[in-house]
Amino acid sequence: MKLEKKQFSAEVNGKTLTLEISPLAGQANSAVLAKYGETAVLVTVVMSKRDEGVDYLPLKVDYEEKFYAAGKIIGSRFIRREGRPSEEAILAGRLVDRAIRPLFDQRVRREIQVVVTVLAFDEENEPDFVGLIAASTALGISDVPWNGPISGVRIAKVGKEFLVNPNNSDLAKPDFVFETFAAGRDGKINMIELAGKEASEEDVLKAWTYAAEEIDKLINFQESIVQEVGKPKAEIALAEVEAELRAEALKFLASRLEEAVYESSKSGFQEKLADLRKSYFEHLQAKFENLNYKAAEFLFEEAIDELVHKNILEKEKRPDGRRLDEVRELYAEVGIFERTHGSALFIRGNTQALAVTTLAPPGAEQLIETMERTATRRFLLHYNFPPYSVGEIGSFRGPGRREIGHGALAEKGLRSLIPSQEQFPYTIRVVSEILSSNGSSSMATVCASSLSLFDAGVPLAKLAAGIAMGMMAGESGKYKILTDIQGPEDHHGDMDLKAAGTKDGLTAIQMDVKIEGLTMEMLQETLKQAKKARLEILKLMESVIHSPRPEISVYAPNIAQLRVNPEKLGAVIGPGGKMIKGLIKKYELIGIDVEDDGRVFVSGSKRDKMDSAVEEIKAITRDFKVGEVIEGTVIKILDFGAIVDLGGGKDGMIHVSELKDGFVKNVSDVLKVGDFVKAKIVRADEDGRIGLSIKQL
Repeated sequence: MKLEKKQFSAEVNGKTLTLEISPLAGQANSAVLAKYGETAVLVTVVMSKRDEGVDYLPLKVDYEEKFYAAGKIIGSRFIRREGRPSEEAILAGRLVDRAIRPLFDQRVRREIQVVVTVLAFDEENEPDFVGLIAASTALGISDVPWNGPISGVRIAKVGKEFLVNPNNSDLAKPDFVFETFAAGRDGKINMIELAGKEASEEDVLKAWTYAAEEIDKLINFQESIVQEVGKPKAEIALAEVEAELRAEALKFLASRLEEAVYESSKSGFQEKLADLRKSYFEHLQAKFENLNYKAAEFLFEEAIDELVHKNILEKEKRPDGRRLDEVRELYAEVGIFERTHGSALFIRGNTQALAVTTLAPPGAEQLIETMERTATRRFLLHYNFPPYSVGEIGSFRGPGRREIGHGALAEKGLRSLIPSQEQFPYTIRVVSEILSSNGSSSMATVCASSLSLFDAGVPLAKLAAGIAMGMMAGESGKYKILTDIQGPEDHHGDMDLKAAGTKDGLTAIQMDVKIEGLTMEMLQETLKQAKKARLEILKLMESVIHSPRPEISVYAPNIAQLRVNPEKLGAVIGPGGKMIKGLIKKYELIGIDVEDDGRVFVSGSKRDKMDSAVEEIKAITRDFKVGEVIEGTVIKILDFGAIVDLGGGKDGMIHVSELKDGFVKNVSDVLKVGDFVKAKIVRADEDGRIGLSIKQL
């Protein structure tokens, strides 16, 4: 049997991108095997044969990491296989989803599943870039209706240089400034991720301009493949609304909708809208014997969408009456709870985020073991979105994809500001509880978490704040940029761009759109307006707490750190951990953590006992050198000399000939047990034996 393959190649940043179409996964609607460097990804596309009874596009994107891709066997001792997706896999899947979703006709009601499976990972070339290209190509050559192709690239600024699809090692360089992944087509951008160290708006726009140029090359590459091997698109039914129902629905809502939508408070908006919805359905039920409820609901939402767009584009009239660049009313408070190590409340309009910081010893770091990396995390930010935050009843079943995504974005906004372990040797965990949500709780989390870290005494480089920007787009290229979107603007708007940063630059950006994309002019205007809002929010935050507290909470553990010869760490640990356990018990410590490079962290609640433990560790790991003068207590008298305790479990011997000038018949004539002596080191053997002399001193 011969496996027929068609391979297509293009150069991206000096490396070859290869897309292969073959009978692999032949029962799917389409499949593409993509390779970049030594990273390989298989993408499959499957569309169901029938429509689903839903009122949304049933698109599902799954990103599957395989441990074998990185040559690893990991997992628990008892389950050595892949289980639930890692946070990295969820975020990579969301990246692909957010880029391809806007290019589907939202009236499609057939289930569509895109599966991205990472088959090989070379640790330098990220699979998400390869996965997006392969997903776009697979959709393009399939019979699934889709308005692609689309493409995306990663751009990084390292030093003064902009790099296209940088290696992971480039991002670890000390002069790294920021990296951004941007997707789109035809010179427009429709999806953005960015993480950086206070990047300037000007540099970020440059990076997106470079990205757009590379993207257009990859679009042309894909189009040539689709033209050669693409299948005709399937003709499927689209969800349509009967003309009679549409006319009746719009007639009823025409004079009633504006009063319900244009309400400044969220509770008032929800109440009025609920009353209108009830009377709307009662009216339609009386008019239509077999009312299509999903179609009626679609018309209700469509009417709100058109009204909000029309009033903003033509009158700059927002539902809550604010100016286009106006931030809602702000409030912030710190030090809310005495027992927690740091706490803060941040409120913007009806959105409320409560952030609590917990400090712990280095041993509390999270172990990360995924296909892409095995490492530890000493800064953790967790985001919780309980159902009561939106006035609903629901279950608590752990974080979903949305919570993981929002938490990761907020963490990205603060990560570059966290002090090094040498400067602040703590594991830091921040938890953001969203108490009320009405627009951009992830950016409220950045604000609340930043304040909470200051309250905990974490020497954060600077306060950081975040803001969500929106846009209403109309015909003929007309658009309006909105600051601090909420309610119907968030739900019905055409863009959601979240930007976090300090007064000196950007630390994180995430953007999604419902339209084909944004021009550089639109993005420039959005960033300019976002900076104005960010500085306004930071001004309020600085009035609440302008610098980290000089002392950590009395309820937080104290940590002392020292550096010893790495070769001496075994002496600190002891056989089977006996020495370290003994020190913890002896000095009533929380713990002792050691690093391979010789760093030792001693944590406890009693400073005096910690200091004593540190002194003993210094004694245990001390290097004795010939010629050095030491002091110690005589602990044993022998026929041929005396043993002196040098501390840290070490001792030295003074031979009888080194006690004093002249002949000494009995050691006990010169020294007795308990005597405190000063002596000179005359021998220090590799096996640890130390020879001392009082005579030579």
